[in-house]
Amino acid sequence: MRFSARTRRSRILIAVATAAVVVLAVAVTLALTITSYDHTSPRAAREKASGSVTTGVDCRKAKCVALSFDGGPSPTTPRLLDILKQQGLHATFFVQGKGHISKYPAILRRIADEGHEIGNHTWYHRRLTDLDEKDARLELTRTSDAIERITGRRPVLMRPPEGRTNRKVEKICRELGLAQVLWSVTAKDYETTDSALITERVLDQTHRDGIILLHDLHKGTVPAVPGILKALKQRGYTIVTVSQLLAPAKPQPGMVYRP
Repeated sequence: MRFSARTRRSRILIAVATAAVVVLAVAVTLALTITSYDHTSPRAAREKASGSVTTGVDCRKAKCVALSFDGGPSPTTPRLLDILKQQGLHATFFVQGKGHISKYPAILRRIADEGHEIGNHTWYHRRLTDLDEKDARLELTRTSDAIERITGRRPVLMRPPEGRTNRKVEKICRELGLAQVLWSVTAKDYETTDSALITERVLDQTHRDGIILLHDLHKGTVPAVPGILKALKQRGYTIVTVSQLLAPAKPQPGMVYRP
């Protein structure tokens, strides 16, 4: 009987320990999946803002979608700029430092001169969430410094590589005066050179107040842009920059904007 009682106690202790491990694992999983940064949508930001729109397009009234490009400038960017100029449109370019800003400063200057919005997409395109605070800050400050040196204006927007962000990145961006911009439409144009497929993916995902993410450095992307623009206009969309989509709200440093 004494042995049986000890066995039962051992089994109970094992069961309790197992349950505790399971509870801890669930808690960790939930902690990893819960959003750990402040965020809002462009529409919500507009609704909370007061005042008039001075950016030329009032997205409270117009059916807007923001057009953005990551990873440039690159040799294909001038053709994209030609297309946008012909159509009288402006986009937001989240530019990268190493091999892009550093290699094509004249293209970056043209982007600015033609009235497009320029955002920060880091220097080496490293996941900011994987870096310590010092290195993550350097990724952003080095890029912002280069943008300001070439264009005369310091960016107020950034896009974290792969969209990965957290409280650490939020803190750094708040201190550096950078709002974080995610997206609602991705063509995954880094996976294909098929311009028709890129066009189809964009059109299938686009809704009012969305943010389109494309990469002007990939082979199939720029050839897809005229068809994308034409189809969006036929569907009644007004194509704007990210800041125009937010107006009359102003981008708030550190805040994550995602449709």
